[in-house]
Amino acid sequence: MLASLRKYRNYRLYFVGQIVSYSGSWMQDTALPWLVLQLTHSPFQVGLLVFCRYGPFMVGGLYGGVIADRFDNRRVLMCSQTLAMCVAAGLAAVAFAGVDRLWLLYVLAAGTGVALVFDNPSKHALIYQLVGREELPNAVSLNVSLQNAAKVVGPALGGVLIAAVGSGWCFAVNAFSFVAVLAALVAMRRAELFRVERGERRGGVRALREGFAHVRGSPLLMTILGIGSVLGLFGFSTMRTLLSVLARDTLHGGARTFGALFAAYGAGAVAGALASAARSSTGRRFLIAGALLFSAPILALAPVRASAVAAMLLFVAGAGWATWSGQAFAQVQLAAPDQLRGRVISLYTYTIIASAPLGGLLGGWLADAGGTELAFAVSGGAGLAAAAAGAAVLGGRAGSGAGSAQVGGARSRYRGDGTPDGRLFPGRLRLRRDRAAAGARAAGRRDEHVGVEPRHGQGDLVRAGLRRRRRDESRPARRSALPRPS
Repeated sequence: MLASLRKYRNYRLYFVGQIVSYSGSWMQDTALPWLVLQLTHSPFQVGLLVFCRYGPFMVGGLYGGVIADRFDNRRVLMCSQTLAMCVAAGLAAVAFAGVDRLWLLYVLAAGTGVALVFDNPSKHALIYQLVGREELPNAVSLNVSLQNAAKVVGPALGGVLIAAVGSGWCFAVNAFSFVAVLAALVAMRRAELFRVERGERRGGVRALREGFAHVRGSPLLMTILGIGSVLGLFGFSTMRTLLSVLARDTLHGGARTFGALFAAYGAGAVAGALASAARSSTGRRFLIAGALLFSAPILALAPVRASAVAAMLLFVAGAGWATWSGQAFAQVQLAAPDQLRGRVISLYTYTIIASAPLGGLLGGWLADAGGTELAFAVSGGAGLAAAAAGAAVLGGRAGSGAGSAQVGGARSRYRGDGTPDGRLFPGRLRLRRDRAAAGARAAGRRDEHVGVEPRHGQGDLVRAGLRRRRRDESRPARRSALPRPS
């Protein structure tokens, strides 16, 4: 479960620094919407805050992937984390000064979005350099677990601080928390990083087109991005916008209730991420199961009026989100070649994060129109529909060989450079393959690779061909009857 932490010093530094930084960030993300809700008493204004928070990513998030593929990810993170630290310090100054200018809070929230444009793709691309391809699924799951552990600690501490001394201290603690991650980035040994192929530098538009072309050629990536768009629009923004409204208006609680709900969601996410880390493998069944496990509890939240029941459902939703997120990130990274990894990651994160501004406005409007009952019903129903559609698309390519990236004994569809693995052959070329293999054995050598590249999405035919080959090899009499190639 902790293989990446045991093997790699650089990843240990990264992990510890991120635990501190993520906890501070979640304290800020708990305090800021609560402060806006206190000032305005309007769920729509909270949704507008989410729009300002993620609006910059909606505009420039894809170019963050180009930056991640072009420059040193570690140095990019140093710059983005420094900017985020300055924004947190600004929020603390505004809160301590007692300034009630709402527009100032929105401007500073947009500043965090600018930092996110450069931070998000580089942060995920750096994980590959810290642990390499073999341990990537384990490292991604551990990273998801630390993010969600911070969702337990951060909101819980945030709720206590808001109730005891006010929102300003949450922003101040977050500003200091960035020191830990900056120190970790500086202390990393560059010689121990896994090298990646950067490729030739291209213009921004041309570089983005390369990323789009790679994604369009993979049914698995297209399905992940499709489900991610819906979950980002209706699910990710739900946690950011509606939990404060649920705590105050529906459950008639205060800051402590809000923090407890966030903590319950985070605890479930930690459990789901640790379960994924223990598995150390990826597969589309886990992917779809995570989306279903996330969306169903959100739908069930619609009629809830008890804090304990809401916390239990949020725990399950958190486990589902961690399962989905870990599986999606691992499969996206494994399906991308080195020179395109940042752009492919940015396309996936764009579907989640860039849809959050619109989702925040939509969630706030739905809560204004019909309360959290309507908002949760629409959000959960949309997520279930997207998961069902994704299952139908991937179900037409039965088995894990059709585009899923697997490790830990299972065969990946891609080589390290992102090209299809030549050991997998389409079933319609079985006769040509068997004849070539028979000729190779007769000449006293065994050649399993006959230079035939697979077509994407023919997992059933691939496995059928391999089964026939094993059966033929167990019956030498039949094998000797194969004609020799001329």
